[in-house]
Amino acid sequence: MKEGIHPNYIDCEVRCNCGNSFKTRSVLPEIKITICNVCHPFYSGTQRLVDTQGRIDRFKRRYANSAAVAKK
Repeated sequence: MKEGIHPNYIDCEVRCNCGNSFKTRSVLPEIKITICNVCHPFYSGTQRLVDTQGRIDRFKRRYANSAAVAKK
């Protein structure tokens, strides 16, 4: 391998919004994530609604009127 062109991998701590954290190696000292294997519905078996910036509520408000018009 060529010298001086590869990134410097260091120990890294990955932190999730749910509070879980684990160590790995990366070029960054810390990585923040929103969903990990502990809180993801596929792995945990529980359904948890992740609403980013009220997008679900905004979607429901936007299409509530069109659903009422379509039923008529």
